[in-house]
Amino acid sequence: MIAVAMSGGVDSSVAAALLQKQGHAVRGVFMAFGQPDLAVQVERVRRVAAALAVELAVVDVAATFRREVLDYFRAAYLAGRTPNPCVVCNPTVKFGRLLAEVRGMGCVAMATGHYARLERAGDQVRLLKGADPKKDQSYFLHRLGQEQLASLLFPLGGFSKDHVRELAAGFGIAGVHGSESQDVCFLQGTTVVDFLEAQGQIPAAGEIVRADGTVLGRHLGIHRYTIGQRRGLGLPDATPYYVVGLDAANNRVLVGKDAELWRDFLRLREVNWLAGEPPPLPARLTVKIRYRHAGAPATIEATGGGALAVRFEVPQRAITPGQFAVFYAGDEVVGGGEIV
Repeated sequence: MIAVAMSGGVDSSVAAALLQKQGHAVRGVFMAFGQPDLAVQVERVRRVAAALAVELAVVDVAATFRREVLDYFRAAYLAGRTPNPCVVCNPTVKFGRLLAEVRGMGCVAMATGHYARLERAGDQVRLLKGADPKKDQSYFLHRLGQEQLASLLFPLGGFSKDHVRELAAGFGIAGVHGSESQDVCFLQGTTVVDFLEAQGQIPAAGEIVRADGTVLGRHLGIHRYTIGQRRGLGLPDATPYYVVGLDAANNRVLVGKDAELWRDFLRLREVNWLAGEPPPLPARLTVKIRYRHAGAPATIEATGGGALAVRFEVPQRAITPGQFAVFYAGDEVVGGGEIV
């Protein structure tokens, strides 16, 4: 029996249908993490499961999600970092708590609708980019370990999104699955600012300053800003100002011109190597500093205590603390860590 993490969207629905077509016994699992529209989402998934004649289990992961994702999300913004909750959710909740529940059901593996590929070589599992460069989601999976990867299947990894839609029509589920979400799952219908302020966590207003300390204006709370931001600063000038730093200790937003956003160096913490250990360092790899970043060649060096330094051959724009730098060797994900 293979469990499929089903959301009701086209990707997970087609993943389940493909596994059935390959002759596998499939069971659907839905991750309930405290969504405000939980009943609506469960009903949507039940319609897909019924269309595929798949048994569905709703798994309550709300406590784990709150502790591992929501608390992290809030703390990062209040500390002047820009978090990536999907990167954190995958190893701790989806492929952590949910995978453990699936194993308890007696399932031999868990599949998802991620656009990524797995390649098994002996006792190692390699994580590779999805075949569709516009949908590749390997970046979000770089914190997984070998024990998790060994239990996973990504049936859509070799397909394009257009082909997946065609498959949905062929399986007769094109009118059953719901629309897919492009945003952070727990922010549906709201914004980061509204979400944080609803928790009663509203950082005080403070100064907007240049790097030399010159005060140019006032901000409404550092949680409203991120590196590279241009809009909402209220600082008219001949050329635009951008956010170039967030000083949480002094409650300041640092601004500068575009040239000040370009850097060739960053440091990382909480580094994960997918093989379980690092390659020989220093190493020259391609590094992505955010999901939509094309990636750039860089040299990676150890700096002690598990931390790493990354030096790019060409400066990169808007390197952002709290985001994740992910290392690639060709199509293979080698590792990654949080930018500090």
